[in-house]
Amino acid sequence: MARPRSITSHRKVLEAALSLFAERGIDSTSMDAIAETSGVSKATIYKHWRDKDKLCLEVLGYLHGVDEEAPVFDSGDLRADLIAQLNYQPAAHRKEMKERIMPHLIAYSARNRAFGEQWRARVLEKPRAQLRDMIKRGITRGKLAQSLDPEVGIALLIGPMLYRHVFVSRFGGKLPADLATHVADTFIAAYGLQTRRKRA
Repeated sequence: MARPRSITSHRKVLEAALSLFAERGIDSTSMDAIAETSGVSKATIYKHWRDKDKLCLEVLGYLHGVDEEAPVFDSGDLRADLIAQLNYQPAAHRKEMKERIMPHLIAYSARNRAFGEQWRARVLEKPRAQLRDMIKRGITRGKLAQSLDPEVGIALLIGPMLYRHVFVSRFGGKLPADLATHVADTFIAAYGLQTRRKRA
């Protein structure tokens, strides 16, 4: 069964914008170029998105699968759950495109604070919330130190993963394929109560 024209056109615009943003950067991509590449008129595009930033935010949501139902990793094994969460990739089939667009996105967000805040709320807050909940469960269940600030924990866990995506994947370098395992083990070694008891 054929898709309704509006749905097909909507997807064409998202795909065209995503490709152009990744290739040229967000600043250098015009709505005219998106219209030409997608084959959808600029008037139609503006009916759905009032400006490029709104379109870009929807593209990022599409790229990162924000509408997908995210799994909750709560097996009772904190180490395994941390590794699973850090390795989880919504819309995994778009992984290469995520890596291509990320440097452009960071640069654009640095110049456009309002956009950066909206990007964080739409795309980044969900995985942050998932990690925050996992850390709080770990503290409540006596697996992580009470003194651990969940926000510090999130930074320590996400930082190495972002470093791999932004710098190593794009510019080359070597990191172990099982980076998430190394990150989780280091985190637990620093804040896990069982580890501390063994040392005592």
